[in-house]
Amino acid sequence: MGTHHRYIMDTTGQPSAADRAYDHVRHGILSCRYADNELLAEGSIAAETGVSRTPVREALLRLEAEGMIRLLPKRGALVLPVTAQEWRDVVSTRLLVEAHCTRSVIESGRGPAVARALEVPLADLRAAAQALDVPAYVTADRTFHATIVAAEGNLILIRLYGSLRDRQLRMGAANLAGPDGELDAVRMRTTVADHEAIAAAIAHEDGALAEHLTREHLRHADRALRGVRA
Repeated sequence: MGTHHRYIMDTTGQPSAADRAYDHVRHGILSCRYADNELLAEGSIAAETGVSRTPVREALLRLEAEGMIRLLPKRGALVLPVTAQEWRDVVSTRLLVEAHCTRSVIESGRGPAVARALEVPLADLRAAAQALDVPAYVTADRTFHATIVAAEGNLILIRLYGSLRDRQLRMGAANLAGPDGELDAVRMRTTVADHEAIAAAIAHEDGALAEHLTREHLRHADRALRGVRA
């Protein structure tokens, strides 16, 4: 079903008009084709995607619910920037949840199994980095960490982590940008290496190293984003 929920099921397997508009705008935001505080017009999106305004409106409502845009009556949709406070809050929460879950799965003897499960998002990360595909990269990045959290089995932590999903996707895209706002391919390759190291530590059941690498990975992301925002 893809990386996000479909509101409308299509028995032909083809995405609905609203899905196409949703994917188009979401990709534009995550790839930074649409800038922070840019005003998006329904008519322009309809023309770009070849659908009518009604499915565009549905797509924009979904994106507003996810915190990516704010609808402005009779004006269009405003792309919402990620604030510094929001970034700090998400990083702090991720540090707490991911560090605990990484150590827990290793201490419970599930390290090798979790490492095997991480092979799929790792392959997706490498492919996205090779193609310089930011939306695919940030989705695979989020899946990598969510796989570790899910393996720990704490339903409350899983729900909490799930609530951060859309913020993580926005921040992941911003984290891969250089000071000029353009994609930083070196940064993308560096974060692939971070994930490979974390997965290797989990496979070797080295809890202290895996937790350390997870914390450093998030700290690097925090510093990189603050550099972009400076």
